[in-house]
Amino acid sequence: MIKSVAIGSFDGVHTAHKRLIGQADGVVVIERGFASLTPGWKRSIYTGKPTFFYLFEKVKNLTPKEFIEKLQSDFPSLEQIVVGYDFEYGKNRSGNINTLKSDFKGKVIVVDEVKIDGISVHSRVIRKLLENSNLDLANRLLGRNYAIDGALIKGQGVGSKELVPTINLQTINYTLPKGVFATNTIIEGKRYKSVSFIGHRLSTDSSFAVETHIIENFNDSFNRYKPIWIEFKKFIRENGKFDSLKGLKEQILMDISKAKSV
Repeated sequence: MIKSVAIGSFDGVHTAHKRLIGQADGVVVIERGFASLTPGWKRSIYTGKPTFFYLFEKVKNLTPKEFIEKLQSDFPSLEQIVVGYDFEYGKNRSGNINTLKSDFKGKVIVVDEVKIDGISVHSRVIRKLLENSNLDLANRLLGRNYAIDGALIKGQGVGSKELVPTINLQTINYTLPKGVFATNTIIEGKRYKSVSFIGHRLSTDSSFAVETHIIENFNDSFNRYKPIWIEFKKFIRENGKFDSLKGLKEQILMDISKAKSV
């Protein structure tokens, strides 16, 4: 029985979001289709609570009062709503904390701004950090290692022959950091230490790639139709162009050595 809900977009389900979620029985996600830290249903992986999605297109024309009526209809036992300090809702964002407290007869909990090292924790801030490959701070604001998933695709075939074997992924709707990273690659629920590269393959075909090399022994007879996850632990270096595959391989071996100690 859901007696309390936290409401928001919750892209990333970061440390500030967890302050809301921790005070509710369930989570109502307003799905605008713009989430790129935890796109779509993937937010439910991190909430730890029953998660319900309201499509923005379906609720954007509701007045603040109609929105509250919908919540009470969907959750008949609702007694408490938890929102962030900057929460707005209803048509043209005409609803705010004051109207919420007026229209909803139960308890309204407003969570104040959350800061880490003086930085306000917001999804847009984390996206920008990832775009600049500032992984350490992004992970701190998230409260976990940033993770993406993708479908296995065929690579260019150079890795296994000239460099090191890699798993190549196609990802959809994620904010992607660029460079070389110490990572965990998760295959069928098992975590393996790895080195991952995201960017244009400047030393070979210049195409964009998401590649991961597993540095532990693993069974490569896995189900190739299931998503593969990459957790980003540490930024190792920026992308670079090498004059030869030999030079690139020497650098990759140094990357592997660094990743082993993370």
